Amino acid sequence: MPPTPSPRVLIVEDDPTINQALTDRFVAEGFEVTRAHDGPSAVTAFAEHSPEVVVLDLMLPGFDGLEVCRRIQAVRPVPVLMLTARDDESDIIVGLGVGADDYLTKPFRMREVVARVRALLRRVERAAELGRSDDGPVQHDGLLLDERTRRCTVSGHAVHLTPTEFDLITLLAREPGVVLRREHIVADLWGWDDGLGRGSLDSHIKSLRTKVGAHRIRTVHGVGYALDDGSGQ
Repeated sequence: MPPTPSPRVLIVEDDPTINQALTDRFVAEGFEVTRAHDGPSAVTAFAEHSPEVVVLDLMLPGFDGLEVCRRIQAVRPVPVLMLTARDDESDIIVGLGVGADDYLTKPFRMREVVARVRALLRRVERAAELGRSDDGPVQHDGLLLDERTRRCTVSGHAVHLTPTEFDLITLLAREPGVVLRREHIVADLWGWDDGLGRGSLDSHIKSLRTKVGAHRIRTVHGVGYALDDGSGQ
């Protein structure tokens, strides 16, 4: 039986120390690593090496991580973990809007970076499996989610969702009106059960609300989220 190929990751980080630390950790975890230190070289490396996942710093020389994300997503959809030194909600929402799937603020723990990258890769594998299934689309109150094509429409209009956003709204839409606990959602989407990812979940919810309508997703403070079933409760 042939060996499983190493997953390919592109690391884009202008700080040499952080770039090397990330490279060393991913190599130790069995990844094949390509590195870049600025916007233009990141786009070139993406085209030349076809990574399966990208770890992308927001602030870069040449042009920033948002522009890198726009350009590479225009070539081929790929999961992107964005790194930012700014914990500004507007920056995070913009990053998610241009195609980033997840984000981490600096300083971060190396094990969390690797865990999030592995979660993104698992999501791609799971999406491929769902794409081969015979399950019909999920529909609720003008929202239609086709898991085979990974397409979302709201009241007949196509809405672009990142892979994480698509999985999140689908999870809620399978049980409209049912409040899903935040830890349950985090465990389902990222596979974590130790509290990681709750800040990311909240940002993804905010991004989703801007795309599918704020009224569709209900917050139950201290508990979790639900797709509004229209009952007004």
